Amino acid sequence: MRKLILVLFCISAVISCTTTGKSETAIEEDRLYVTRKYIGDFEDFRHTAPASFGDPHLIWIKTTQDSTFGKLSAYSKDCDFNAGDRLYLRRKYVTPGVFGYWMYQIENDSSVFYRLSEFQNDKKVLVQSWY
Repeated sequence: MRKLILVLFCISAVISCTTTGKSETAIEEDRLYVTRKYIGDFEDFRHTAPASFGDPHLIWIKTTQDSTFGKLSAYSKDCDFNAGDRLYLRRKYVTPGVFGYWMYQIENDSSVFYRLSEFQNDKKVLVQSWY
């Protein structure tokens, strides 16, 4: 009787540890947790003043991967990135109340970061589509 229970236990342990069908879902789940993505080295920026009172100041950041991402628009008057800084796109989930939303920012390896606007400059692509 004990041998039968031991054999059944071993068989159930082997069956529960198999990875059949889990490889597809593991990739999808991992994609949800990516919060920082390399987008190139900093090259230059350009400032755009507000068109009317109450509109935000924007800076357009150019990276070495400009052909892939285009110029990125961020809320600021000035840019403290240095030429050659490695820039990353970071995604944060913000919950100011009951419901939350994703906020996107551009940052370097130090502590300099800027919140990105919703669209990229020239291709009108949503920032969230890069994840």
